[in-house]
Amino acid sequence: MRTKRRSGWRKLGRVLLYITGSIVLLLLILIIYVLSVSHINPPEIADKSSLKWERTQIDTGCYTLGNSWFRKSKSGLYEMYIEGKPFERGVVYGKLSAELVKRQEDHFTDQIKKMIPSQSYLKFLKYFVGFFNRHLAENIAEENKEEIYGISFSASDKYDFIGTNYERILNYHAAHDIGHALQNMALVGCTSFGTWNDASADSNLIIGRNFDFYVGDKFAEDKIVAFYHPDKGYNFMIVTWGGFTGAASGMNDKGLTVTINADKSAIPTGAATPVSLVAREILQYAKNIDEAWAIAKKHKMFVSESFLIGSAEDNRAAIIEKRPEGMDLYDPKKNSISCTNHFQGSIYGNQAENIKQRDETASGYRSERLSELMQQNGQNTVQKTVDILRDRFGLHGQNIGVGNEKAVNQFIAHHAVVFEPKKKLVWVSTSPWQLGEFVAYNLDSIFSMHGLKTNHELNDTTKTIAADPFLKTKDFQSFVTYRAMRAAIMNGEEVDVKAMVALDPEFYNVYLMAGDYEFKRKHFDSAKQYYETALTKVMANKGEEMHARKQIEKCIKK
Repeated sequence: MRTKRRSGWRKLGRVLLYITGSIVLLLLILIIYVLSVSHINPPEIADKSSLKWERTQIDTGCYTLGNSWFRKSKSGLYEMYIEGKPFERGVVYGKLSAELVKRQEDHFTDQIKKMIPSQSYLKFLKYFVGFFNRHLAENIAEENKEEIYGISFSASDKYDFIGTNYERILNYHAAHDIGHALQNMALVGCTSFGTWNDASADSNLIIGRNFDFYVGDKFAEDKIVAFYHPDKGYNFMIVTWGGFTGAASGMNDKGLTVTINADKSAIPTGAATPVSLVAREILQYAKNIDEAWAIAKKHKMFVSESFLIGSAEDNRAAIIEKRPEGMDLYDPKKNSISCTNHFQGSIYGNQAENIKQRDETASGYRSERLSELMQQNGQNTVQKTVDILRDRFGLHGQNIGVGNEKAVNQFIAHHAVVFEPKKKLVWVSTSPWQLGEFVAYNLDSIFSMHGLKTNHELNDTTKTIAADPFLKTKDFQSFVTYRAMRAAIMNGEEVDVKAMVALDPEFYNVYLMAGDYEFKRKHFDSAKQYYETALTKVMANKGEEMHARKQIEKCIKK
């Protein structure tokens, strides 16, 4: 009997060993597969002689390479002019702005580490993104890949553990898409609008936008206003950052503008064309709304996005609402248009998930406030557009706390821009956020220049819009102090939460943070009071409201 039992246990052991071995083998096969498919080969370049080119320094922070140039202006904005074929453009871009390319990646990866402090999860995320984007290169035009490959030669070597320089720079162009698809948080929450005909004081088209893409404060420090003279297509400008060739906000020399706004997306199942590169192609190759539509239509995207297209030729604007499964054109049939983070067209506007996005996030409220401001201001001007982009209040001018996501100005903007397409004028914000001066550039003047004059300001100083007076107020200083205390909490430091709450008392989020801080320290009565106070304020979204209510229940049970 015992012999039979031992024999049975031995058989069971062999079976378990076989199963365990099979699982380990399958895991090894899976790891090898993921590693192999996540590798992206760079494009084949016949002539790489441009890699031998070197930039020439002509002043502090000012460089030239051939006809291209790069410098830091007195406004604090970096300015860059690039021309030539795709790979050469990339090489020149990288060599001229090498310090910024490296620094932006440092800032980007530092913020990722703050958001995901677990090293093991970071490694998992690396392979997830690699697997997810295994077909990324197949969905990107050869021109874009060659340009990105050229830039990659100037990238840092210290992130090789993440991927090759080319793989990393290519994947960063999909960061906007992956960020808002997987997180659906205030990482991206942009606002844009336009007026024309009798809605504008001079009847011309005016477009304004806040690009609220937040990857930490340092990421927004080194903004580049880049002017492209490509070998094919139209000349164009974009507001960008080191190593990034996609378009978030831009205008071409035909007076066509593109700005992008994220919308609610399901978790993607595979790679497609990054939103920013679709926008870039529109800028480079479209001169009116119809041509922009045709370009957007030919691309598959893995997230939902609104492209607000302004057109000097059409003297109006429209929104291309694009989802992975289709697209729609939203034309309000009036002389103004606005866009936050939900769809408005006939195809997607009334779908249940879009209505939920509108009503349970900050998007619907912010849209109402935007419409309210546009009505109150009467016929629009560039100055009025800037004033709207800086507005920090809620509906009917209610104080909802500085930094509330429901306000047009959330105090997280990477940049804000204003376009006057017919005049080829663009105003770009300077730090902090959209509160600094807005400096004006004339595309016709920039693209008619013959070389860079070191003492010559590229922006039209006669059209500069002054900084927001709010910068000199006590409320602004209090907000800056609050943000420093919030950062300290996120770093695990001790703070005086009562003092923090007093700095921005109408902002619901200070009470949520104070509640979480006290709850973590088992001060449940105090935490409960903070959560309850948060519920009396204007909260940005349903998720945060539910968090407060659940925490109150936990405090009661404790």
